[in-house]
Amino acid sequence: MKRHNIAFYNLENLFDLHDDPYTLDDDFTPKSEKRWNRKRYEKKLKKLGSVIAKIGSDELGEPPAVVGIAEVENKTVIRDLIGSKHLRKLGYRYVHFDAPDERGIDTALLYRDAHFEVLESKTLAVMIHNPEGERDYTRDILYVKGLLDGAPVHLMVNHWPSRRAGAELTEYKRVKAAQTCLEMVHEVRASEPEADLVIMGDFNDNPDSASIKENLVPESFYNPMEKLHTRKRGSSKYRDSWYLFDQILVSESLRTKDKFGLRFEQAEIFDPIYLREYSGRFKGNPFRTYVGKKHLGGFSDHFPVYASFTIHKF
Repeated sequence: MKRHNIAFYNLENLFDLHDDPYTLDDDFTPKSEKRWNRKRYEKKLKKLGSVIAKIGSDELGEPPAVVGIAEVENKTVIRDLIGSKHLRKLGYRYVHFDAPDERGIDTALLYRDAHFEVLESKTLAVMIHNPEGERDYTRDILYVKGLLDGAPVHLMVNHWPSRRAGAELTEYKRVKAAQTCLEMVHEVRASEPEADLVIMGDFNDNPDSASIKENLVPESFYNPMEKLHTRKRGSSKYRDSWYLFDQILVSESLRTKDKFGLRFEQAEIFDPIYLREYSGRFKGNPFRTYVGKKHLGGFSDHFPVYASFTIHKF
């Protein structure tokens, strides 16, 4: 029997230093008010790499086999990340596609090639339109089919539309993202009725939100994150309230205890003290890279989450 962790981490604006004329990345250039420069970029890469290498390692003694990531600008920053000090010897590879998000941020999948083999990958466009009928461009959903130490699994990495204009006003966008996930679930199950699926990401909604509770979960999914969200704990914090937008859902097929292959065990928020603000008004919050224009030099405004699995051979 083997054990592995699958993790998800929103990296909070991992941009390179170059101005892309086709995206809204102007804040993250050396001449911007944020003064995003080589030193700050490399410091962030090193910090993020140190976190990824430690996610769930207390239980398993090794880094996660698979990590979904969000808020990465392009392949360059992903390559720099897996080539950084704490990750370069761990054998991480990646799956990434450029998406049409206006800010130019994408999702991606990191995987250790000693444990995971990619069989298929593609993006799923979330087709949202504003009241005038114009398309509202957002992040694509990344779909990857692979083998985790020989056990087949279907993965989806998400970063759903934000609540910036108001949770209720934007809810329909996240419901549409959930429905896009379900279209892929149905496609997979049409050819593999007992397929094992993992849906992960920053959903910009809590476990009890309609987008998840009323759309994904009823389709034979289990959300282990629901019991982790409390008034005192989550993966991000806003105006003194904890939110658990970062979640990992598993198909009910992964909870069958007498099955062979991949089997879900438990899920957790990775929130050790060194990932938190250590003093002041925001003590205990995720230690982020920026607050507005002020550079704090932290990790991310989100904590990672992860789920543990065992593999039972035939």
